[in-house]
Amino acid sequence: MKVKGFLKDVTGSDRIMKARAERVSSGSPIPDPKDPIRALADQLHPGPKPYTLESVTESSPSSKTYRFVPQDGHVPVFQCGQYASFRFHIGDSELTRAYSISSAPFEARGESPFFEVTVKNGPGMFVPDYMEKNLKAGDTVTVDLPFGNFYYEPLRDTKNIVALAGGSGITPFASMAKEIAAGKLDVNLTILYGSRDHTDICMKDDLEKAAECDKVKVVHIMSDDPDWEGEKGFISRELIEKYSGNDPTYFFCGPLVMYNFVKKALDDMGVEFRRFQHDAIGQPKNVKLIPGFPEENVGKTYQITVMRGLHEDVIPAAGDEPVAVALERAGLKIDTHCRAGECGFCRSQLLSGDIFVSPLGDGRREMDKELGWFHACSAWPLSDLKIKIPIL
Repeated sequence: MKVKGFLKDVTGSDRIMKARAERVSSGSPIPDPKDPIRALADQLHPGPKPYTLESVTESSPSSKTYRFVPQDGHVPVFQCGQYASFRFHIGDSELTRAYSISSAPFEARGESPFFEVTVKNGPGMFVPDYMEKNLKAGDTVTVDLPFGNFYYEPLRDTKNIVALAGGSGITPFASMAKEIAAGKLDVNLTILYGSRDHTDICMKDDLEKAAECDKVKVVHIMSDDPDWEGEKGFISRELIEKYSGNDPTYFFCGPLVMYNFVKKALDDMGVEFRRFQHDAIGQPKNVKLIPGFPEENVGKTYQITVMRGLHEDVIPAAGDEPVAVALERAGLKIDTHCRAGECGFCRSQLLSGDIFVSPLGDGRREMDKELGWFHACSAWPLSDLKIKIPIL
């Protein structure tokens, strides 16, 4: 189809350059400070900002739901499955921890916007214990959101979602269930949720309310509850096949041990790679569960020389704790978000020494691997180290 004619079309660059020159010559010498793209980016990703803790409610005997309201009236747009990064000052350290957002995106809009995280506590869980004992309504907490790529993508995923969850891994699916029940997300969701017993089901009330919608189905599976009348044991291939339906996309969120089991079941079922989405697999507290971790490193102590610009610190580091934990313990700021090796915010440079990098969620670029860059949250010292970290 002709636009201007052949000759005019092939010489169109001359017209464009002439028009550009005319625009430049007629423009104001005073720069226009308005940048709509920058303004939009700042709204979508404002960075860390203060939120007020509005309420703390019991989600189950071992979990609490924390509701936060923005002090500037705006919660950044997020999707079901993304997470928020919290910053806590505990003692001499500044810690960051990531928690999946358990409220629905529609609840962050309107006249009274808020977002929630539901946190499960237990033995040896340092930050959840701190939150439960110290946070109260009215407190100000610094939060950065949203992060993560674990969410429904209509160009990739089918409209039948089978969610496989264990423990606190239910939170992203509770968010999705509430969004569906509110008519804001048009997919069919079946949740297979593994718990120990029916008296400690995280977000049980939220799930039951969302399941009143015919697009949401929740199947509870109890591993240690002889009186439970529903499904028992662990999420297995047989249970997955039983509730899968037609042409599903599988989503998973849960602990490493469960991930290994579920991944094998889906592989045995012949599920395509593109039909299995999973959240960032966090590094287990028991480092012996990480494939390839040298067990003889447990109990050893090393020295890390930390360079920040021209400033140098020497700190101790345990052989069974990530480098990021050693930095936090020493009161040195390191910007982490996912704490699973995925996001890259704690990207640091290894100047000398040897480290073990977890193969679970190793999000480094190939060039970073070649040039000695690593993510401090998912790397362990194997010797004395000299590293360079960003100045914060």
